[in-house]
Amino acid sequence: MSVRRIMGTETEFGISVQGQPTANPMVASSQVVNAYASSNLRARRARWDFEEESPLRDARGFDMSRESADPSQLTDEDLGLANVILTNGARLYVDHAHPEYSTPECTNPRDVLKWDKAGELVALDATRFAATIPGTAPIVLYKNNTDNKGASYGAHENYLMRRSTPFSEIVRHLTPFFVSRQVVTGAGRVGIGQDGREHGFQVSQRADYFEVEVGLETTLKRPIINTRDEPHADPEKYRRLHVIIGDANLAEVSGYLKVGTTSLVLAMIEDRFIGRDLAVEQPVRGLRDVSHDPTLKHLLGMADGRRLTAVQLQMEYLDLARKYVEDRLGSDADEQTVDVLARWESVLTRLERDPMLCARELDWVAKLQLLEQYRDRDGLEWDDAKLHAIDLQYADLRPDKGLYHRLLRLGRLDRLLSDDEVAAAIHLPPVDTRAYFRGRCLEKYSDQIAAASWDSVIFDLPGRESLQRVPTIDPMRGSRAHVGELLDRCDTAEDLFAALTR
Repeated sequence: MSVRRIMGTETEFGISVQGQPTANPMVASSQVVNAYASSNLRARRARWDFEEESPLRDARGFDMSRESADPSQLTDEDLGLANVILTNGARLYVDHAHPEYSTPECTNPRDVLKWDKAGELVALDATRFAATIPGTAPIVLYKNNTDNKGASYGAHENYLMRRSTPFSEIVRHLTPFFVSRQVVTGAGRVGIGQDGREHGFQVSQRADYFEVEVGLETTLKRPIINTRDEPHADPEKYRRLHVIIGDANLAEVSGYLKVGTTSLVLAMIEDRFIGRDLAVEQPVRGLRDVSHDPTLKHLLGMADGRRLTAVQLQMEYLDLARKYVEDRLGSDADEQTVDVLARWESVLTRLERDPMLCARELDWVAKLQLLEQYRDRDGLEWDDAKLHAIDLQYADLRPDKGLYHRLLRLGRLDRLLSDDEVAAAIHLPPVDTRAYFRGRCLEKYSDQIAAASWDSVIFDLPGRESLQRVPTIDPMRGSRAHVGELLDRCDTAEDLFAALTR
């Protein structure tokens, strides 16, 4: 009924080694993550527990065989790559050729944004620690989604949903939303097509890389709706919707609305509130067509015969969401739900009038405005390599180099968070999910934590022949309200385990 649910993000960072264009990205990524682990005593020992992972289970009711799966899908295999579990409940690891940061489980859009932004600082610190290793060339990370040479890497979202919701209803109602959502959440990109050879600017970094409507894959034949059925919670009650279609956002309003509006739409789907048919004809083609038209005038063919712009389609969802919240919550709607609805409406209204009115809030508009300023000043055409460099520099995590950071310093982008609260989220977990238990255990009993995952913490206790697993299958338990006092009074891991199993 609101924007609140268990959710989080996963960000794969673009990586380059200065002065070494042919450097192995997997080796460089491992250097970054291992450097962070070595700098943090509490992150050194605990390994990630892969036992409960099931990446080949499909929401459509079957398991893909390991023989037919692409190696990139086998995320349940411990390849020995660098992997760090953080005291804020998050995970920093190497996903094939990229450092990746997964936020801890959060319950609201603002917290997702906060721990997502904390991940940028974690990644930046990791590069700084790696730079202190003798003989290591400087490594630069980018919060973007493509190298403009044909490769794309993900910025994924995860939302816990009721298992009772038919997956066909999720596909039906979420597909048009994702086709049109990019007008709010796109990060902007110089270049058209997977390799960026066609000249121009588009709304989304990811749109050109999606090829099918529904599927299990994440790195090839990318689907608009991903069917991975790996809930990391009680599978009888929940499914985890794994969203792979989003861009990596730096602008705080873009990131906030990305998860806030999606959570609201999912609530409407769960409650069977969406009665009208919003299906788009040829959604994969429509996704690209919308992205390729930053004027936002492209008309999508609807299954009911109408032709709507992506902004108008988003307004259909907004109208439904407003009626839904009023119907189910009325004046009792929580502050963030009200705020998401208000910002969503404000952004869509201005996008329809003139996209440039949203330059303070949305990544793609801020980037386009910046690029147009360079184009006007230097007489640049869209085929100029300088524009590609500016696009990349926008995503540079280094505060003294990144153009996003320059816009922040100039006061040209709106903030929702303070620097202090983001800095605190580097080390502190959310207090209202099981991430609190995981993070506090890592902080307080690091020497006795052998491994952890989203749904368990595994202790190595003196005097016991086997490791001791503490399940955390309920994402809402393990919060400060549940275990804060217990963790405060248990000085050792043995004390805590005895109290939990008494």
